[in-house]
Amino acid sequence: MEEVVRYNYRLRPGRAAQSILLAEWHRCRFLWNEAVHQQKSGNKPTYGTLGKLLTAARAGSVWLREGSQVAQQQTLRTYAQALAQSFTVKGRGRPVFKPRKTSALSLEYTKRGFSLRDGRLVLAKGVSIPVVWSRELPSEPTSVRVTRDSLGHWYASFVVRRTVDPAPVAESTIGIDWGVRATATTTDPSFDLPYRGHRARCAAELARAQRKMARRRRSKRGPQSRGYHRAAREAAKLHIKAARQTRHDARVWAKSVVDHHGLIAVEDFTPKFLAKSTLARKAADAAIGAAKTELIERGMRAGRRVVLVRPAYTTMTCSRCFARAKQPLGLAERIFRCHGCGFTACRDQNAARVILAVAERGHTRVDDVRQSDHLPRVAGPVAVRA
Repeated sequence: MEEVVRYNYRLRPGRAAQSILLAEWHRCRFLWNEAVHQQKSGNKPTYGTLGKLLTAARAGSVWLREGSQVAQQQTLRTYAQALAQSFTVKGRGRPVFKPRKTSALSLEYTKRGFSLRDGRLVLAKGVSIPVVWSRELPSEPTSVRVTRDSLGHWYASFVVRRTVDPAPVAESTIGIDWGVRATATTTDPSFDLPYRGHRARCAAELARAQRKMARRRRSKRGPQSRGYHRAAREAAKLHIKAARQTRHDARVWAKSVVDHHGLIAVEDFTPKFLAKSTLARKAADAAIGAAKTELIERGMRAGRRVVLVRPAYTTMTCSRCFARAKQPLGLAERIFRCHGCGFTACRDQNAARVILAVAERGHTRVDDVRQSDHLPRVAGPVAVRA
């Protein structure tokens, strides 16, 4: 069994290579913004029309001809795909302009735009960059994406094919409810994902670095001092360290869940509204969306049955008799009590059991499951009227 994955490696470009990559990024960003301008003018540019415009632009501009045509074509192809998805996927926004100072650097090259020679990545126009080979590539890469993070570190992401062993046979099921106190509460407590609080542990160091940034920031317009940039780098290091620890915990947890369960019922929870609440900092530290995406992708690759259940009424419904409470539970109420059958359980544990019950019956909403279908059948004599 083969799958297409990405292998990420650290790059060590010199000053000359960095200046060439930055110049290439500004050309690709210029083309992206020109495509956005075409779309805002009332046109619906496709990759074919954008390719013709690129050919005409390169013929009349020496600045564009100095860059790689492969990287520029890939930029327009990415824009065309993003624009097409905005028309087909509900809730997907249109591509927007990329500012010079805040947009993340990203360059993509196909097979004819790069090569690997003597352990170095050689890009178009003869740019040679050393690669930190932390592991071997399983096959010949078909494309590469060069990126730079907020710390100025450069990375290469290779698209390769690898052979994977089939996932172990698993017949057990699990329901997952997302939260803030515990990142993921499941029907099996041994598979719960607790809230680690990596960013909260380094809050004192982060506050110290941010105060240093505030003291060294110049109030007038103009470039900031070197001391300000050093303080900003320290704060960015702490943010990235906490994010990496959280991502690692989510990957380990997702792999464990996928390996041991054949049916995975996941609450289709979108934590966007938490950004406007008092739990915004804790929710961002938990990274519920990243953990959910990691679990779904791993489950789909392993061939598991992954069911997304809408979160509506999962907290108000009893997992034993499926009776729904008349009033929603407040956030401070952590115990669910059913007035119909007297069932009492943890609020999140009860919601996870409801999510699993909905998925086992082939539905994605609580409203689709009837209470009579959920109740177990009682064996015994049947009374027949004369």
